[in-house]
Amino acid sequence: MSASATVPAPARPLAAQGDLVLIVDDVPDNLAVLHDALDESGYTVLVATSGAAALARAAQARPDIVLLDALMPGMDGFEVARRLKADPATAHIPIVFMTGLTETEHLVAALEAGGVDYVTKPIKPKEVLARMNVHLQGARRARQEAQQAGQARNALDAFGYASATVRLPEGRIIWQTALARDLLLRYCGTQAPQAPQAVLDWLRRHVGDAQERQIEPPALDIASGARTLSLRLHQQTGHDDAGDDWLVIMRETSDAGVIETISLSLKLTAREAEVLYWVVKGKTNRDIGEIVGSSPATVKKHLERVYVKLGVETRTAAAGVAMQRIRALQSR
Repeated sequence: MSASATVPAPARPLAAQGDLVLIVDDVPDNLAVLHDALDESGYTVLVATSGAAALARAAQARPDIVLLDALMPGMDGFEVARRLKADPATAHIPIVFMTGLTETEHLVAALEAGGVDYVTKPIKPKEVLARMNVHLQGARRARQEAQQAGQARNALDAFGYASATVRLPEGRIIWQTALARDLLLRYCGTQAPQAPQAVLDWLRRHVGDAQERQIEPPALDIASGARTLSLRLHQQTGHDDAGDDWLVIMRETSDAGVIETISLSLKLTAREAEVLYWVVKGKTNRDIGEIVGSSPATVKKHLERVYVKLGVETRTAAAGVAMQRIRALQSR
């Protein structure tokens, strides 16, 4: 490298990129020292010089962490922390208190108000950065898990699945996707928080086995014309004094949808898949011919091609392969 080449500036710590820090302190000199240290480390920094301003900034910007002076005129840091924790929109934000008070009762008060940690004044920027990083890692994990959970629920909806959480014994829906809401209204005529009686009866019959024997109970099928809503008990998601929370996965199926699934998963033509579907339903070649508008001989030729593609020799074996594949897809 030539002497005149430009040396790149040191990269900012990856852990700090994108993190937003709110510093709350009524002393401008304290704000300046921390602001400069955090800015150099790659954080985005907001400042507030009073409790009221801190609450307004937090509500508007939703910082990733708050560095909060314990003693300020007017609304002190303890009250700011209590209000932040009382608001569901800001309750998740970790709060690190900055205090010159080292007596045990003051430190206990800081933690009881909702703080996760504290640093003592005079502030040492390296110590603040180190403690912040510990709590930000936990906050990042929580955000990532929440994001992944949301993505998983969206993926379920995208593939025609829906999910809802039902609390027992009270029988109340405490959470559901938009698709679940629409399906339960269409098939059962109910809306949250009321869970359909058929669903409650099914859950109450089977949650005991799910808890004690760790087995998945049979699905609940609710038919409506040519379509069926199939519900499956997925897992227990919570337990407290209010009851047990159970996640239910549901999917709407139809003759056409199952036929398409058979065609795609077994690499059959649309007509071959349709013939195989009605074989699974126990129909004879004559019955199938009437349904699909073909002669029994044509149905037989379709079945022979199905046997070759599936590597089987009988209609019973072909139906078994199709049923196994359908169950495997439905259980995902």
